[in-house]
Amino acid sequence: MAKPLSILFVTSEIYPFIKTSEFADLCYAHCLGVREIGHDIRAMMPKYGYISERKNRIHEINRLRDIPIPIGSEAHPATVKSSSINNPRVKVQSYITTNSNYLDVNKGIEADINTGVTFPNNDERYIFYNRTVLETCLLLGWFPDIIHCVGWQTALIPAYIRTRYPQEFKKTKIVMTISDFEEQGVFPLKSLQKTGLTEDAMEKAKYKNKMNFLRAGLAYADRVSTLSPTYATELNANKEFKENWLPLLNKKPLAGIGHGIDLLHWNPKTDANNRAKYDAKEPANKDSAREALQKETGLSIRDTAMIAAFLGPLTEERGADAFIAAIPDLVAAGVQVIIATDMPTPLRKSADALMKKHPHDVHVRVGYDEEYLHHLMAGATVLVKPSRHEVSGQFQRIALAYGTIPIVRAVGGIAEGLVDVDEAKGAGNAFIMKKTDAAEIVKTFKRALKAHASHEAWSEIVGKAMSTPVGWAASAQGYDEFYRSLVKDTK
Repeated sequence: MAKPLSILFVTSEIYPFIKTSEFADLCYAHCLGVREIGHDIRAMMPKYGYISERKNRIHEINRLRDIPIPIGSEAHPATVKSSSINNPRVKVQSYITTNSNYLDVNKGIEADINTGVTFPNNDERYIFYNRTVLETCLLLGWFPDIIHCVGWQTALIPAYIRTRYPQEFKKTKIVMTISDFEEQGVFPLKSLQKTGLTEDAMEKAKYKNKMNFLRAGLAYADRVSTLSPTYATELNANKEFKENWLPLLNKKPLAGIGHGIDLLHWNPKTDANNRAKYDAKEPANKDSAREALQKETGLSIRDTAMIAAFLGPLTEERGADAFIAAIPDLVAAGVQVIIATDMPTPLRKSADALMKKHPHDVHVRVGYDEEYLHHLMAGATVLVKPSRHEVSGQFQRIALAYGTIPIVRAVGGIAEGLVDVDEAKGAGNAFIMKKTDAAEIVKTFKRALKAHASHEAWSEIVGKAMSTPVGWAASAQGYDEFYRSLVKDTK
């Protein structure tokens, strides 16, 4: 048997400590999945102001108290604490960076969850966090086989390792994952002087006369990956990436590896958050979950209604503007709509106006908890993702497990594992759009409504959805091979 690898997985967000998006679910499933196939993976993230240490059982580690972290000419104290990510089978140790003036004071990751306003010192906040990751390894004397950095918020770590601590981490390989190429961590050039990086590293972190976190990560990582094969293909075809970023990879291919969900956390038959339990063999209780959701959200109780859930950022990038424009036609066709989003955006006013006009058919909720997400997944009929841009997604996989049919645009990795419904051929587990606009959304819903009107036809689609493999097991081999190819440590 091949020797297990030691891996530090570094991210800005991971369930159960925080979830503002499906990205937190993806990171959670990844860590548990890698642990289940035998590797010693540990996770690390910052503790933002609204994360409860008591609820999450976060406790201190004596040797990781009050670590001085330099930001420019000043030092700020970090205390790195410990917790764990669990499912009934495995446990993943987690390190949590705490700090009063950079992290605990902010109720949000990059922006305030109550106002949606971006924090003005995000450069310093994530320089600080990146440096705490390295200090934690140094103080613990733990130099893992792989440090896996995910997203721009972690992208200075490869530069620090290779320029400041090359001897300590000489056996450590670094993976840099592009969580979204459009989010690069761009700040004024003067932010570079706060990093403490070498002149050479600061030069590599410059792009278009700005400081660019992601640029530094790609320049110093051993391998670069993204969260889905389709998104990797899209990036390789992107002119800017191909001409100005791909050369940073030193002729190593961009790896696109798919993801799955944790089926112990997302399982309609055992879901502790929902009273109505069901599975593919006995799906009848999904009707009870629908009625419970209608009661919870104030929608009228109609057993023939299709409930469409839009879950995620209320932004044009995610197609929220097109979906909001389509809602009047959807309501007229008998669809009930639920919008759940993590924080307010300018589109909220339009969504709220529709809820006011159609109080029994439209519900909008800004800010949600885990229990509500499970109610939505179980009770909704369809999950709507009309994104113009999205890397991977995770909610559409969860929706399949719950027999909630995805209505999505084929972009990024969203449509991976999905097959467009073709009633004539008796095929399909989703309704797939080719563009994002209100007319296309209404047109696709009309297809779905026609199928929904036939109990037999809809039951067949639901059955296909719930039998689609969406668990992390589908990703296990790909990541095992990817990690092992880095260290070449097999027997």
